[in-house]
Amino acid sequence: MAITRRELIGAGAAAAAAAAVPATVSQAARRRSRSVDVAVVGAGLAGLTAARRLRAAGHSVVVLEASNRVGGRTLNVPLGGGEVVEVGGQWVGPTQDRIVALAREVGVSTFDTYIQGDGVLIYQGQRSTFDASGPLGPIPPVPDGILETAAALAELDRLATTVPIDRPWDTPGAAQLDGRTFEDFIAQRGTTPGARFLLELGFRSVFAAEPAQASLLFSLAYTAGAGNADTAGTFERLINITGGAQEARFVGGSQKISIEVAAQLGRRVVLRAPVRRIARSGRRLHVVSERGTWSARRVVVAVPPVMARRIRYEPALPRQHAQLLRRIPMGRVIKCEAVYDEPFWRADGLAGYTNADTEPVQLTFDNSPPGGRPGVLLAFIEGAQAELWGRRPAAQRRAAVLATLAAAYGDRARRPRRFVERVWENDWARGGYAGHMGPGTLTRFGPSLRQPAHGIHFAGTETATYWNGYMDGAVRSGERAAREIREAL
Repeated sequence: MAITRRELIGAGAAAAAAAAVPATVSQAARRRSRSVDVAVVGAGLAGLTAARRLRAAGHSVVVLEASNRVGGRTLNVPLGGGEVVEVGGQWVGPTQDRIVALAREVGVSTFDTYIQGDGVLIYQGQRSTFDASGPLGPIPPVPDGILETAAALAELDRLATTVPIDRPWDTPGAAQLDGRTFEDFIAQRGTTPGARFLLELGFRSVFAAEPAQASLLFSLAYTAGAGNADTAGTFERLINITGGAQEARFVGGSQKISIEVAAQLGRRVVLRAPVRRIARSGRRLHVVSERGTWSARRVVVAVPPVMARRIRYEPALPRQHAQLLRRIPMGRVIKCEAVYDEPFWRADGLAGYTNADTEPVQLTFDNSPPGGRPGVLLAFIEGAQAELWGRRPAAQRRAAVLATLAAAYGDRARRPRRFVERVWENDWARGGYAGHMGPGTLTRFGPSLRQPAHGIHFAGTETATYWNGYMDGAVRSGERAAREIREAL
């Protein structure tokens, strides 16, 4: 089927699931099947990258996407006048080489995140400002916590250097580290309220989860991956703006990269095609979707683990694979954007960057387009707060977000001309930004993370070594899956 640019850009949910697929590949399905070398499940950055690489190598491909748009966990919302705001993944920074290279190849450029002026700190009922471009970067100088926080981050970075980037389960003392949580680390290293506030805020801003939900080993592997083959990863790079993972954004929005790649693939991308079953028959794999069945020599499953585990595999995946998919829950995040005629906070010498101990919002950014019009304040609701507030009425969420913005930037912040939000738990992905692993998962099941099974290869940012959880990790995983298949075919 043909895919139109309008379909590529569409942001709505996919159609509801049809009746269950029979347990075996029916003769009718076989007659309707189309044959390709590789079927890719998921039209996010990982799946599109794999398909693009395989197509360039001369292989026939199809990309089957459940929703009615491409881009996965990246999503642009038009603001008018050719401007967009991103309600999914959006930032890029140093050592994220592969997403930058892909963007350049499809004609998408970057611009610097706005961080000029002071940041705002709301802590224990008091509002203050701080130099967001100073020696501490985005970390506010909380008097009772900054020294302990700096020492804790140095310890995280030291421990991360002991983690083999592609085999974290082989880290010295892996079982002990995997038996502890990041919460345990905070309890040991952050004895003051200020240090606990800063360390918890840093963790939530990266993982969109609570510190008790992720193992320390997983957190260290994530930190080790915040670099590349030439540059060691650090936790500071995960949370920093200048010099860190939030340094720049993409002109036209991050989803534009997927839109351009999908446009190159054309008819090979099929939307509204949720895959329900992958069944092996002889040397072929039959990928059964609600838009038909495709027969392939190899398959790439390039969706979050919470989605991959909902596919029926025949034969069943090896036990280690199946258990792993069940043990990688998604983070929880609600991304809220308040849109104003102009970024009025800039005239007050403020960067639009906020750290707060308030509920539900603890973190904000200036998310205005490159030209600075309209003005956009981005507010995150993350972790347990996202779970709680995701169940509340949208109007109540809006009022709570605007109250936090007004506390930081004055009463004018209560009156945006538009308010945009994305509750990612309501998406096909069932959360964001990415999956995380609790105690015991990485050491018990981690070796299956990137292992093909029955001709099925697994991609997606959760499978990346470098920049796991980020757009760059998604691209790297797609490149790896394509490389594995080129070598196998």
